[in-house]
Amino acid sequence: MNLKISAGVLSILLIASSCNDFLDINENPNSPITADVQLVLPQAIVASANIASQFNNYGAHFGGFMANAGGFSGFGNLLSYNLTAGDYNGLWVNTYQDPLQDLKYVIDKTEGVDALSYFNAAAKIMTVVNYQRLVDAFGNIPYTQALRGSEGITAPVYDDAATVYTSLIAKLDEAIDLIDNAQFPLSLKNATDSRAYDPLFKGEILDWKRYANTLKLRMFIRTGNAAGVASIDLGVGFLTSDAVVNPGYEKNRPNPTWNAWGRSTTDALSNSSRIPTSFAFAFYGGTGSKISDTGRGESIYVDFPATPTNQLGNEVNNPTIIAGKVTWASTDPGLLGTGVLKGPAMGSPLMLKAEANFLIAEAQLRGYLAGGVPEMTKSFYKGIKSSYAYLYQDESGAMKDTTGRVATYITVNAGNRLVEIEQAATTDERLEAIITQKYIAMNMITSDEAWNEYRRTGFPVSIPGGGARVDIASNKSTITSRPDRMPTRAMYPSSEQSFNAKNYVSIDFRSDRIFWDPN
Repeated sequence: MNLKISAGVLSILLIASSCNDFLDINENPNSPITADVQLVLPQAIVASANIASQFNNYGAHFGGFMANAGGFSGFGNLLSYNLTAGDYNGLWVNTYQDPLQDLKYVIDKTEGVDALSYFNAAAKIMTVVNYQRLVDAFGNIPYTQALRGSEGITAPVYDDAATVYTSLIAKLDEAIDLIDNAQFPLSLKNATDSRAYDPLFKGEILDWKRYANTLKLRMFIRTGNAAGVASIDLGVGFLTSDAVVNPGYEKNRPNPTWNAWGRSTTDALSNSSRIPTSFAFAFYGGTGSKISDTGRGESIYVDFPATPTNQLGNEVNNPTIIAGKVTWASTDPGLLGTGVLKGPAMGSPLMLKAEANFLIAEAQLRGYLAGGVPEMTKSFYKGIKSSYAYLYQDESGAMKDTTGRVATYITVNAGNRLVEIEQAATTDERLEAIITQKYIAMNMITSDEAWNEYRRTGFPVSIPGGGARVDIASNKSTITSRPDRMPTRAMYPSSEQSFNAKNYVSIDFRSDRIFWDPN
């Protein structure tokens, strides 16, 4: 879904064919050949949010958040992990065709133009967001020759994934330099409708710099680059709020994640074939739970704690959804419209403040940022608090009462080192607590990032064959070469076999790892 922004709001300038070329039969005089960047950038940001929703779906399955419900068959490759080149084509094709193509256009049109440097910086940051997703899912990807069909490059080579990461960090530095030397107001919030041209940060350019810093922190931590973290300008720091895209979603133009797992524009249930995994649900409560978390459980799940759950792959007497109800939507009377699926008008998160807090905590734990264990502990609890804060907002952004919720959570789980991090005695145990809490915070929000972190760290801990509440893998997994029975990555899409056969590489999803994955 692409939301078109009102031309009246933006004073859009469309440059059409000149009168001298009107009779050129090879050109359509009614179609503009150049669009104003003020129109293209917001559409690219919204398209990036749409793709983020698709990556969330992919991560929800592989990351252990979502399982098959009863009454359905034909899940096939999803349950066996017997992946094919046809799986997850959309992640690749849609990312290149929509946001990345538009973002390249914005960058090309604004490079070196001081008056448009806001758009150039934002487009570069969003370009990094999209390319990093592709690297983390597929590894080596077309980058230096990508999107250059107009130059005759129709079969782009695949760049080394680690080199792409380095280039993306350089692109973030370019954006930050533009912001530091801005030729425009740092805040454009007094514009007629800042959301129309900036549906992410609504005209606050320093929030874009904080986002860039946080993306750099994520990549440096993922690659173990202590010197990179030390190079980050901490003047404005990292995200101080959730990075959420909202161009004006509403019932007839709904948030893409709500549209996928909530209700359609006619109020029909969008999903009746998926329910939460027993593995993920065990972080909230129930028999054999790893953590008790009534506060977040009530905001996320239907009829919590009586929410139906399943082990991925179990097709024998597995539960169905609760008829007529959205599975990932609260039915608690005081929390209606909060949680993961708040409603059609909710924003689309690209990165949560909670993730930023947990990244900072890990950097402090590893000595990449100053503060050591005392500051790490503070950042850890800030991450939990930020997770609660996001979930307790409704679709309009209004906050439900969270008084005492975080304190109660810590008290109820006293002695559990996954919650009370002071009980963790080693660096590895502290890292387990940080990544486990990050996993909980990303549940059905940015699930692909949770999946990335599981592959990087091995947390949350999974016990193969240990039972539904502790085994992240499908019980029908065909992968025997890895102890956790999980795939290592997505395969290159079949579209590349068709259109870029010269550079297409056949990989083994059971053993070929993304460059940052040590497991």
